Amino acid sequence: MDEWSRSGWSWRLIQEWLGRRTVDELSTGSESDYANSWITWFLSTKGNEYFCEVDEEYILDRFNLTGLNSEVHRYGMALELITDACGVDELDEATRESAEGAARHLYGLIHARYIITSRGLAKMLDKYKKADFGRCPRVLCNTQPLLPVGLSDTPYSKAVKLYCPRCEDIYSPKSSRHGTIDGAYFGTTFPHMLFMVYPNMVPTKLWRLGTINSNNQGAPPGSDGTQIIDSSSNNNNNNNNNNINNNNSNTNNNNSGQTGNLDSALKAQRYRPRIFGFKVHQIAKLQRWQESLRDEFSLPSALSFLLPFLFLQIDRLKKLEEQGNLH
Repeated sequence: MDEWSRSGWSWRLIQEWLGRRTVDELSTGSESDYANSWITWFLSTKGNEYFCEVDEEYILDRFNLTGLNSEVHRYGMALELITDACGVDELDEATRESAEGAARHLYGLIHARYIITSRGLAKMLDKYKKADFGRCPRVLCNTQPLLPVGLSDTPYSKAVKLYCPRCEDIYSPKSSRHGTIDGAYFGTTFPHMLFMVYPNMVPTKLWRLGTINSNNQGAPPGSDGTQIIDSSSNNNNNNNNNNINNNNSNTNNNNSGQTGNLDSALKAQRYRPRIFGFKVHQIAKLQRWQESLRDEFSLPSALSFLLPFLFLQIDRLKKLEEQGNLH
């Protein structure tokens, strides 16, 4: 019996052991490479939770990056960092900081283009379903999930906002880390493109019962007047209508300073959804209808409605005074 047999070893066992070791080393190396990739590091950094992972194939296709070289300083180095073609350890400190800032900016601009593709929309839809972007603070929206949106496609112009598809308004992120993200990294088109691709995800709008009559007057465009919310919300709507009436009566007694504040509030600019710079047709019709209601119930129109009753009351008081019945 040879030495290998006496020690309990055989060539077959040695080969199996070497094979397992090679597999373990390969798997460990791949995990290490994955953990050390720039995109993984970027997405795991606090404050970047709104971003999704852009496919490497999309980044490597230079057609998708057309025009970005003129918008990003150190474009070539930033692209190499994102694709892990070079490491930051190879650079001096000043160059490394500049290159990392350029890489983050370049990834944000690529991200804005990627999330309006089919793959990007699917990834952002998953985050939307999990409410990763937060929920609407408005009570009547019933914790509706939000979507990030930019107010401008120009970098360094506006910070990111959160769009509620139910009340169609925008809100600032709660966290200061998210509030400093450039809105151009999401663009003005993304949330509205998502709902055009996935129309089943559009939430149901809630309409006030008091504004819809039997002739369908006051109903939103495209509605048959039957979009009534469930019975659990009817009492809330009735209370809201009573509160609105009370508020209107109280508003009529306000001074001129309060009137000026109300007029300025009525003239406040509202958010208008756009896709590639063009207004969304159905939402544009809906907003025109909403603005017509706002103008109808504004203070000047309310005063013009009350003026005839005011003149009648003045005439009545004059007659009583002439008859001597006014004390």
